[in-house]
Amino acid sequence: MSKKIAVYPGSFDPITFGHLDIINRGLRIFDEVIIAVAANSAKNALFSIEERLELIRKVLGGNGRAKVDTFDGLLVDYVLSQQATVIIRGLRAVSDFEYEFQIAQMNRSISQEVETLFMMTSVPYSYLSSSIVKEVSSLNGPVDGLVPPLVKKALDAKYNR
Repeated sequence: MSKKIAVYPGSFDPITFGHLDIINRGLRIFDEVIIAVAANSAKNALFSIEERLELIRKVLGGNGRAKVDTFDGLLVDYVLSQQATVIIRGLRAVSDFEYEFQIAQMNRSISQEVETLFMMTSVPYSYLSSSIVKEVSSLNGPVDGLVPPLVKKALDAKYNR
């Protein structure tokens, strides 16, 4: 029997407790979850790709079923190259769905072999995004309940605290 592998793509700039919630719930369904950090993200990143990969690996603490990788190009091509069949996407609100639905439909038109699984975020993280974390942290606000301690430490270092 082959392993059920899913890819959870994103910028993860930085990884939050919301991301970790989706990863851990994904690991209940799949044998392996690949956290795929987008290298060509149009977003203005605070952390480099290398820093994000390192933070995610440290936060996951060597969980052998959670692989951390980076990709460039079409997500569907990456998913297929990893012998995965599912893309996991977290949804915080209905407003996220419209954009994610369009992307899922495009991915499906490129490859019928790849499915998209939408997971609603757990209630405590329904408002949480990396952008909000960066904004609050940049203003020296509390992010302790939003990110793991080593991510908070990395944010403090970025903002010279």
